[in-house]
Amino acid sequence: MRLGIFAKTFAGTDPLAVLQAAKDAGYAAVQYNMACSGLPAMPDVLTEAQAADVAQASAATGVTIAAVSGTYNMIHPDPSVRATGLRRLGVLIDHAAAMRTGMVTLCTGTRDPEDQWRHHPDNALPEAWRDLLDEMTKACALAERAGVKLGIEPELANVIDGAAKARRLIDSLQSPALAIVLDPANLFEVAPLAVQRDILSSAVDLLADRIAMAHAKDRDPSGGFVAAGTGVVDFPHFLNRLRAAGFDGDLVTHGLTATEAPGVAAFLARS
Repeated sequence: MRLGIFAKTFAGTDPLAVLQAAKDAGYAAVQYNMACSGLPAMPDVLTEAQAADVAQASAATGVTIAAVSGTYNMIHPDPSVRATGLRRLGVLIDHAAAMRTGMVTLCTGTRDPEDQWRHHPDNALPEAWRDLLDEMTKACALAERAGVKLGIEPELANVIDGAAKARRLIDSLQSPALAIVLDPANLFEVAPLAVQRDILSSAVDLLADRIAMAHAKDRDPSGGFVAAGTGVVDFPHFLNRLRAAGFDGDLVTHGLTATEAPGVAAFLARS
């Protein structure tokens, strides 16, 4: 597995400086965010020169652009908000190749109108699933035309809140563009070690054929997020299950500070 990190972990709006900081901290890849180019994360417009700056920074540093973040609330209760997000996603998809990446990551969304990472009870309603299928169908069509993967992440607060729903979405859409980003800390909040291991093993087994990237953040004993290696997630178990399933893609950490980044890289490298 190649070690990566969220580019936004490092301050700055110059792609070359940000990618160099990632390399200096021990990472060979990044999940890029357009904020690292001084732009909104989901820009309305992206020029050829701005995309080329990212590719040139990757070439100069040798740091791979594993993916670009394209997260918006795909089941926002306001259809106009979803439409704006989809249009901006199209901008990133259209420029992905120019930025030397083959994947854009998504947020499957929540009915919460203010925070796309906050749970809402209406996420479980049939209407929420219907809206996700509609939105994801449109997104997959854009991605398929461009030859780009869309990485979705099972996330407790979102409509795709676990491996089973992710599998259901994959089987429903049958799109070659749809891929999985698997983060062990997003599959449980608080769980005994044996239960945690069962959850992680089952998720890898169920989604193995579509896992394109793994994430690495951690949980503290009370369920809060912390840097990988400082909490309760059994990373050796998770990574061994990924290896056994044939995964050899990028392992991208986030939820940490730039100061913590070198230590997390060392931890993941030996896990």
